[in-house]
Amino acid sequence: MLSSFFGVPTRDRPFTALWLLLAGVFALALQDGLIKDIADLTSYWQFQSVRAVGILSLAVILAIVGGGLYLLRPIRAGPVYLRACLMTAAMFCFFSGAPFLTITQMGAGLYTYPLFITLLAGPVLGEKFGPWRLFALFLGTAGATLVLSPWEDGFTPWQILPIFAGFFYATSILTIRKACRFENTLAMAFAVGVTFFTFNLIGSIVLSISPLPLSLQERMPFVAIGWPTLTWIVIAVAGFTAILNLTGNLCLSRAYQTADASWLAPMEFSYLLFATFWGKTLFDTWPSTNSIAGMVFIAAAGILTVWRESVRRKIREGI
Repeated sequence: MLSSFFGVPTRDRPFTALWLLLAGVFALALQDGLIKDIADLTSYWQFQSVRAVGILSLAVILAIVGGGLYLLRPIRAGPVYLRACLMTAAMFCFFSGAPFLTITQMGAGLYTYPLFITLLAGPVLGEKFGPWRLFALFLGTAGATLVLSPWEDGFTPWQILPIFAGFFYATSILTIRKACRFENTLAMAFAVGVTFFTFNLIGSIVLSISPLPLSLQERMPFVAIGWPTLTWIVIAVAGFTAILNLTGNLCLSRAYQTADASWLAPMEFSYLLFATFWGKTLFDTWPSTNSIAGMVFIAAAGILTVWRESVRRKIREGI
């Protein structure tokens, strides 16, 4: 069964793909909420290092059960590990502000990534930038501005970090489109785990050997402290989120392999709904009116971009 899951799909299964996508997005939203919940008990560097060990261990087990360790070896290591570095940068920007932001703010910032894909598709993929993309870019920018609400007294620079995460996530997607389309999804997940572990272990060692000023550690302990005392609760949450992370990413990858992106991509914005749900469940927080309006704008911009991509593809293929 696993070998067929990791193998090349024989035909499209749009409704199965839709359920896979929703399951993947639900798992990733829960993962993000749990990491925010555990932020006071650990550091970014420690948590991501431990979680990466869990991801790598699970990937090895899945490879053995699914057909062999060859599933972890990419066809072209350069692009796969470049994409892993971009994902690592995206996750650093996304989670480093977690103690100071709501899940809604984090999710809305990350899901500006279709806007960056719109901007970068021209120089990276040679695609043209037309009025529809310009309108989608304007709509998404307005949505991000509403979520950030820089005019409010409570605005902090931390709120910009998830948007940087959206930028790096967009570049990782463009890397897949340009250079990793025929790579095994498990090999790409394994590469991300290796890069996560290496980057965060180095970060924790550097901060442990050369600690930052105490005032900085007190202001932002999640990213300014290298390796605090490791507790069993941190290990347990890291292990569980490793399962959620690998499950979510494998479900999303498989979904996009077995259905048109134009059919699936709009539903990926359900992450914003799931993020709101977990924010209410875990932290009893509800997004402000500005945040809700901003999420609607961001989702509309992403859906519009996907729709125009579908139209352009049909015209190009003469459908």
